[in-house]
Amino acid sequence: MTTPVSRPRPLLALNWKLNKTPAEAAAWAADLAAALTPGAAELAVLAPAIDLPALAAGLPPGVAYGGQDVSRHGAGAYTGEISAAMLRNVGATYVIVGHSERREYHSETDAVVAAKARQAQAGGLTPIVCVGERLDVRERGEHVDFTLDQLRASTEGVGENLIVAYEPVWAIGTGRTATADDAEEMAAAIRGALEGLYTARDFRVLYGGSVKPDNIASLCARPNVDGALVGGASLKVTDVIGLNDALK
Repeated sequence: MTTPVSRPRPLLALNWKLNKTPAEAAAWAADLAAALTPGAAELAVLAPAIDLPALAAGLPPGVAYGGQDVSRHGAGAYTGEISAAMLRNVGATYVIVGHSERREYHSETDAVVAAKARQAQAGGLTPIVCVGERLDVRERGEHVDFTLDQLRASTEGVGENLIVAYEPVWAIGTGRTATADDAEEMAAAIRGALEGLYTARDFRVLYGGSVKPDNIASLCARPNVDGALVGGASLKVTDVIGLNDALK
């Protein structure tokens, strides 16, 4: 079984999705600053781009932030798009690319995801590349091959500075969670694939899909799960504190 050379601190990548105005983001950041105590985890808030200045002004020291999507273009006549340089200019360090919702609702292909990841890296951001299978794929026993094929295509030409989030589509926002064994199986396979593609050996592999304070510790206890991409539980500061405290 593939095991990381050195275990990084768990990363909690908090994906707000389409939630929170700038005023609400500022209030959330102030509440977090008042309640957060140092823990074993690193935190990064992945918010709507319009919220990032409010987060920059209010997040406690050591909490990073980033975007939920990025253009595959650097600049030009692409109305409505946000470039990596724009995100980096307001202090973002991370950006999600290839989330299953982008793939499904916006028809993003693996090639588009790879192009966005390349642009993110060119702009100084670390892309969090999302991969994962639908329920029918898992039920056929094809989840490993499917996800690794998706990973390879979604990282074509992408440099080593990346994070991979495994998010089984059937467990996102459904209340169903992959078991710790399921998450470990896929995280180990993903790490092995990354080690075949790159010379680095210190990749972070996250799990995403109905992550909560009561299951985060068991997930992150597995040797190849380096944290989580958190959806619904990212919206309430009390849940974020619960996630953080569970990893102490």
